[in-house]
Amino acid sequence: MPITPSNLVRHELCGLEIKIIKSTDPTQKGLKGRVIDETYHTLKIETKKGEKTIPKANCIFIFTLPDKTKVEVDGKLLVARPEDRIKKKFPRW
Repeated sequence: MPITPSNLVRHELCGLEIKIIKSTDPTQKGLKGRVIDETYHTLKIETKKGEKTIPKANCIFIFTLPDKTKVEVDGKLLVARPEDRIKKKFPRW
């Protein structure tokens, strides 16, 4: 099943381009790169300056899908193990 804006939070995030547009940590705002790993609470992003580990719950992200569509996602929706997020019910996503 292809990634669409409506099913992004239930999909694999590794390999997607990402940009942080809001964060509780001002040093993370504006970071962009490619998601290379994901855990329950964090995303590991490969940036031009190296790898960064970003807490999901503290940020709002913009993901760029393979078809170049940009989708804004609150990181609180992503807090779960990747394999459990597929089964999770989301309120009106």
